[in-house]
Amino acid sequence: MNFVYEKLMGGKQGLLGFVLLAALILVIMPMFFDIFRLNLIGKYLTYAFAAVSLVLLWGYGGILSLGQGVFFGLGGYGMAMFLKLEASSPENTKIQSTPGIPDFMDWNQITELPWFWVPFESFTLTIIAILTLPALFAYIIGKAMFTRRVGGVYFAIITQVIAVILTILIVGQQGFTGGINGITDLRTLNGWDITSDSAKYFFYFLNAGLLLTVIVISRFILTSKFGSLLLAMRDKEDRVRFSGYDVAHFKIFIFSFAAMISAIGGAMFTLQVGFMSPSFVGIVPSIEMVIFAAVGGRISLIGAVYGTLMINAGKTAFSESFPELWLFLMGGLFISVVMFFPNGLAGLWNDYAPRVFPFLKEKAKTKDVPPVVTDETGKGTV
Repeated sequence: MNFVYEKLMGGKQGLLGFVLLAALILVIMPMFFDIFRLNLIGKYLTYAFAAVSLVLLWGYGGILSLGQGVFFGLGGYGMAMFLKLEASSPENTKIQSTPGIPDFMDWNQITELPWFWVPFESFTLTIIAILTLPALFAYIIGKAMFTRRVGGVYFAIITQVIAVILTILIVGQQGFTGGINGITDLRTLNGWDITSDSAKYFFYFLNAGLLLTVIVISRFILTSKFGSLLLAMRDKEDRVRFSGYDVAHFKIFIFSFAAMISAIGGAMFTLQVGFMSPSFVGIVPSIEMVIFAAVGGRISLIGAVYGTLMINAGKTAFSESFPELWLFLMGGLFISVVMFFPNGLAGLWNDYAPRVFPFLKEKAKTKDVPPVVTDETGKGTV
């Protein structure tokens, strides 16, 4: 019990923060929002998976990836491929020249299902692919980069280039990917209508439950010895290397794990929204994901969720009320948070939570961070 309380939850303050987040997304929002708004919030929560992955990767590992949209998109396309094949049964596509294949393939005169689409006829294989293929792709990238000690701005630029390449590939291979339009007209999951209100409620709660589970698993990783080493690598990488640890292997693991988390968010996005397109794979969404993490507090898993909700809610509200000015307002919102709250929303929580909740004062230093790592000067770093 003490392990759960201190390690996974982070003591009183961390536990309270987790409970408040769970109450907000599982109880309060479903009570006060209609299905349209709730489905919109569910879409925001799918982005939060990528923001949480960036807290692990960037906040604690010091590895800035500007290509998390790649893994988000891979997970989304994996789920979309399964749903599209189900929607493309011979009965539903009998008016096509080649029944039984997706419509965009028929439009591009493809006469049989490509080999790499075949595994996505199985829901089980689809889930396995969503979890493993993005992680495998990240492993290949990480192995090539980190073993050669490529990091910092160079790694960030390389991930941007990968996002551009994948976007161009998806758009260019229209007959296999749906091109610029993406994969659309997704309506059923194993015969269940995913456009119904009941399905939208189900996917919202599933999405929220998975997000909370990912946060707990991430906390477990960060409070382990691996988490301490990850934090030490961020601040004193050479010292960790000279201590006998293979820094590259640690970076490869956290990069692959972060890719898997982002892919889960992408798969849930497809189920929540009902389509997937290359617009969620490129540089712009990847940079937005970094902004979500920065606004929430790049060393706070829970803060990343609040940052995602705040930015996307602001984007929706500003675009609805001020369609010509909303980009400027969003920029002002981001600049204001960075200037006045450099530690993000999580910093506000750490500073003011003990004042609002007096019972937290005894352990006010307990935050949503792993144990303190001490450097050679004797000063703690977080």
